[in-house]
Amino acid sequence: MSNLKIIYEYSEVVNMDLKKYIIQTPKLHKYFKLDWDVLRTQQYCGILNFENQDFYLLPKIADKDDKINKDDETNLNIFIYMLKYAYDIKLENEDIASCKNDKHTILEVFIQLFAQRLFKEFGRGVYKEYVTEQDNLTTLRGKYLINENLKTNFIKNKIYCEYDELSMNNTLNQFFLYALNSLLPFTKNKKLLKQCELVLDEVESKFFDINTLHVNFNRLNSRFKESFEFALLLLSKSIPLFSKDKKSFAFLFDMNVLFERFIGKIIQEKFDDVDIPKKSRKFGELYLKPDIIVKSKNLIIDCKYKIIKEEKIANRDDRYQMYVYANNFENIKTTMLLYPKHLDDIDKSVVLGSNDNKVELKIKSLDLDFSGTYDDYIEEMKIRIGKII
Repeated sequence: MSNLKIIYEYSEVVNMDLKKYIIQTPKLHKYFKLDWDVLRTQQYCGILNFENQDFYLLPKIADKDDKINKDDETNLNIFIYMLKYAYDIKLENEDIASCKNDKHTILEVFIQLFAQRLFKEFGRGVYKEYVTEQDNLTTLRGKYLINENLKTNFIKNKIYCEYDELSMNNTLNQFFLYALNSLLPFTKNKKLLKQCELVLDEVESKFFDINTLHVNFNRLNSRFKESFEFALLLLSKSIPLFSKDKKSFAFLFDMNVLFERFIGKIIQEKFDDVDIPKKSRKFGELYLKPDIIVKSKNLIIDCKYKIIKEEKIANRDDRYQMYVYANNFENIKTTMLLYPKHLDDIDKSVVLGSNDNKVELKIKSLDLDFSGTYDDYIEEMKIRIGKII
């Protein structure tokens, strides 16, 4: 741990070479904030590689000034634990340990894990599906194409046919090939990725927009769904910054999204009848999308990953938002704003509105700090969330 270069969220970037590089790289501007001459990190955490140096951008959850190195390890552990749990990443204890040395970054470990999982599934058989082919053959196969024969064949020893063939050249495998090629520059150990590529030697190379990509899964290819979703995660969080003379990259997660996913999954496991809306619902001209609806508790929760003191919590817009939720979603009379504990424990309740439209707003903070194994950490968070809700 002592060799890792760590920069905490919302802190100043003091490495002058790195600072200059970030300012000169437009792809990184959304992840940092420049105020006059001071460049600060924001709520994005992960890895930033610059000139073969890995900088860890970490959430500041454990904060005991007298134990700086211990805090670094605890914060990195917690970040990895939250990623593992929120995205259901099958990391073993040795994988987690590998993320904490200067030879293997989180991204390196995640890519190797993806490649191992995919290669294992390929060992059980590459997914194939029927595709329609047209070709000029010496024997009839499938459907005889009269018009194509008249256009193409001037001699009698060829037959133009249309037929269905079981092929590995399908959308799912084309995407895996695209993912393997895209991830190669991000890792030093390319052996397993190359082995997966060789398995797909008959697959056509294509570009994919992961924001619009849709693959249908069925009983024949469902065993590849986990690898597909893991590849999407890696591709969506990886930011290539490659040029002729530099091969830098970033692998960053928005802590707002990670905190929301982490809390949502814990609540789904701990309470009955929990809904986590994937898209907005329409109420007249309003489009509303709460983070979490705990129907068994008649409660709506919104997670706010903000580093604030108690006197600045729950601004006017947040209160209006929770009031509107409660007065549109059925049977909801209690709402909650949930923050990560940073400087202050937050535990208060206010009333919004009056009469029949009255809504209780609970404002709580969750202490994410805990030293222990992954399993112990998740169990402790479940206990703490149980007490809050």
